[in-house]
Amino acid sequence: MENQGGITVQRALELPGLRGGLPEVVAGADRLSRTVRWVHAGEVPNMASLLKGGELLLTTGLGLGTRPAEQRAFVRRLADRGIAALVVELGPRFSQLPTTLVETARAAGLPLVQLHREVPFVSVTEEVHTEIVNGHYALVQRADEVHRRCTQALLGGGGVPQVLSVLAEFTANPVFLETPDGQLLYAAGEGEPLQVWEGLRGHRPAGAVLVDVPGGGSGTGSVRARLALLPVSAPLAQVHRMAAERTAGILAVVLMQARQEEELAARGRGDFLTDLAEGRVSAHDAPAQARVLGFRPGDGPLLPVVMRLAAELSPSGNWAVLARAVLEELTSVGAPVLLGVRPVEGRVPLLLALRTESERTAVADRVAVALRAGVARAGLERAGAHAPIVVVGVAGGWAAASAGLR
Repeated sequence: MENQGGITVQRALELPGLRGGLPEVVAGADRLSRTVRWVHAGEVPNMASLLKGGELLLTTGLGLGTRPAEQRAFVRRLADRGIAALVVELGPRFSQLPTTLVETARAAGLPLVQLHREVPFVSVTEEVHTEIVNGHYALVQRADEVHRRCTQALLGGGGVPQVLSVLAEFTANPVFLETPDGQLLYAAGEGEPLQVWEGLRGHRPAGAVLVDVPGGGSGTGSVRARLALLPVSAPLAQVHRMAAERTAGILAVVLMQARQEEELAARGRGDFLTDLAEGRVSAHDAPAQARVLGFRPGDGPLLPVVMRLAAELSPSGNWAVLARAVLEELTSVGAPVLLGVRPVEGRVPLLLALRTESERTAVADRVAVALRAGVARAGLERAGAHAPIVVVGVAGGWAAASAGLR
């Protein structure tokens, strides 16, 4: 990630303080995008030992030494320390920079700048530091805006999916919420984030941002989940990490209050099944995305089923209880199942893997009984309320499953 909490060498040279010194870049002109974390001025031979890396070092050259070997060692130590650039003011010590100095800086890839006019180093330091602080404040404001939008999403009745969507939109990249051991809870972002997850599973691309969602406990309980931002569509910057850290704090509170991990996983499966039904996921791509969600049906036909709940049977936000109860009832059917929930629509879509098409009628009857039993176990039966409607589609391949889930 570029420019983490600083400005570039190029930007520092453009500020009035250094610009007034008539700066000339004599080495490392291709490295001026380096980040300046801080400015330091000094004239001692052991200057490198006083630095941490990322500094723009200002000097008149008194500590550079008089012999070529001393000058080479001075520059190499600074390069090894990782400073952003070395700026030498010409004057009594040097009327022009020694060739040894310039060649060593070029070989080390260290930007080396000579100033042809005297400048007050304190003014340069103040000016660059002000720019750095202002830049950091601007990043904080952008990250705080994401926090504000996430809070608004929650106050507007949204949940974790909406929060993740805000972050994904801000980063212009897919965002994933996973368990501490790497199991996917929810994916958000434009396009097909599940395909991204499947393609990158097992490794993280360079520049990925991982932020723990705290769990409030100690030891293994100290991390409840993990946010993963992957630079698929655009690079990730420091502001995106800052926004992710703020989002993680919001997610920690929401997950702690509502224990939404199970519901998130069920919603994620429901989103996939709805995307399949509405054509946003093709029959060709569906098997790979289903595997990400833990569904491996084998070579037999698929049986699509949709249960619709009446408005008065809504589980009042705790869809995890319903999903768990229904899944437990479905274990008696003895077939692999992918079950999701769609709270907004009051739907429970699912796919079952049959061994043969001849099983359809028997399995369909058992599934309908299991679904209604799950609703009863979840405590959703109401006197006088309409019973859940179970619609069973035609058994077949992924294309048939798509049609049967509509």
